[in-house]
Amino acid sequence: MRVILKSDVANLGNAGDVVDVSGGYGRNFLIPRGLATAASDSSMAALAHQQRIIEADRQRLVGEFKALAEKLNDTAVTFKREAGENDKLFGSVTNRDVVEALAEEGLDVDRRWLQMEEPLRSIGLFNIEARLHSEVSATIKVFVIRA
Repeated sequence: MRVILKSDVANLGNAGDVVDVSGGYGRNFLIPRGLATAASDSSMAALAHQQRIIEADRQRLVGEFKALAEKLNDTAVTFKREAGENDKLFGSVTNRDVVEALAEEGLDVDRRWLQMEEPLRSIGLFNIEARLHSEVSATIKVFVIRA
């Protein structure tokens, strides 16, 4: 089944791409969620116009994410936590904690953008990557100190 993607889909393609997918994936997942439309003759003709609109939206979105990335690169958040021997925390600092701290700074970040393999469980300085877009990423400095 050939579909035209309306928005970026991970591991499949970007908005405006014409891709071949299995029939079930297209009919049961992509089309009902508004991520794609079936590629017919009329939709292929309208694709050229839609690609201009999609590219303009993509440029606007990338610009917004680049501005947010600059702010995030200049931002550091600090957490005070109780710690035991060997600077090991009683508890942890998760991506939700980081998102809440960034919200207090006035930065709106989705927790799924933060690339944390596991929660922070020790005292120290950590650099956490935030993937805002396929073309834009930022690094957030996280300080975990003893309370």
